[in-house]
Amino acid sequence: MNFMEKSIISKPLYVLKHSPINVYFSKNSNDFVVREKPLYEFSGKGEHLILHIQKKDLSTSEALRILSEQSGVKMRDFGYCGLKDKQGLTTQYISMPKKNEENLKNFKHDKMKILESFYHDNKLRIGHLKGNSFFIRLKKVSKVDALKIEQAFKNIQEQGFANYFGYQRFGKFQDNFLQGLEILKGKKIKNKKMQDFLISAFQSELFNKYLSKRIEFSHFINDFNEAEIRQIYNLEKSEIKSLKKQKHFFKILKGDVLGHYPFGKCFICEDLPNELERFNKKDISVMGLLVGSKAFEVGEGLAKKLEDDIFSSVYEFKNKMQGSRRFMWAYLEECKYNYDEEKAHFNLEFFLQKGSYATVVLEEILHMDIFEHTHNA
Repeated sequence: MNFMEKSIISKPLYVLKHSPINVYFSKNSNDFVVREKPLYEFSGKGEHLILHIQKKDLSTSEALRILSEQSGVKMRDFGYCGLKDKQGLTTQYISMPKKNEENLKNFKHDKMKILESFYHDNKLRIGHLKGNSFFIRLKKVSKVDALKIEQAFKNIQEQGFANYFGYQRFGKFQDNFLQGLEILKGKKIKNKKMQDFLISAFQSELFNKYLSKRIEFSHFINDFNEAEIRQIYNLEKSEIKSLKKQKHFFKILKGDVLGHYPFGKCFICEDLPNELERFNKKDISVMGLLVGSKAFEVGEGLAKKLEDDIFSSVYEFKNKMQGSRRFMWAYLEECKYNYDEEKAHFNLEFFLQKGSYATVVLEEILHMDIFEHTHNA
């Protein structure tokens, strides 16, 4: 196997079964809008100034550099909750020391605006957000395709979606995870932040591989007969019967790590009928592994066997990573859509909990590789 083959990222499996929908999508500031929702109200007092900024086709770090030049605040003294896409129109919250507020009085920039500001007691940290609202406009959408998009969107709204990491994690050449593996094997990198980022890309790729395996498993249970399933997975008849009875597309296993959705403690699935009921109500969800020494351990049985299939070859590096769990199945909120037949535009709006990717939802709707599409467009 040569380097190129090895470095090709695994293609996540889709849940829905329709054929690809051919539309035009471009991540520009008219057609892709992201609005960050903070986790809490700002207190209105304290040593920190919170800026609510709107930026157009700028990455978060480019926006911080502009603010740094105009305010005199050092880059390390800014705080933010999450990195936002470079392409598109995005709003987010940035914190900085209040003492530099005066320097931003006459702030002007053609790609960025300060919408409002607040005082607060502490610096913003990564993850201090509830999630993001998205507006996505698809173009060149025929009437027939509009119906297909509507159907797929409604499906996802009802049952949820496979919460893959988006291509943004894997870099321009989609090989960040390979560099992460090199670091785990002992390659030295001076920049600690970069090192952590590349290792997390490696964890993300394995998470995607495992989630893809679970999607495949769920398809098999839904589509194949008992004899075929027994051949592939070596399961007892009674186990196959009860898996086939599960109403939800995504099959839960005894021994799976579950978590209260959208954020809650991890626990092992022991009472399957009871947990299935809660999963169907969207109260809990199944959690996949971000490999590392502090990650919550999976239970016994098939859940462990499937996890080991993907992760056992990297357990030797477990102590070099913290690790954690992440929801494999997630949900959309605040969904809206409309189709303008005259312009052939289809607009989608939805809210995602932090850590989920709008591009992943879009790929599931369109069955199209957004990375290739936006990089070749």
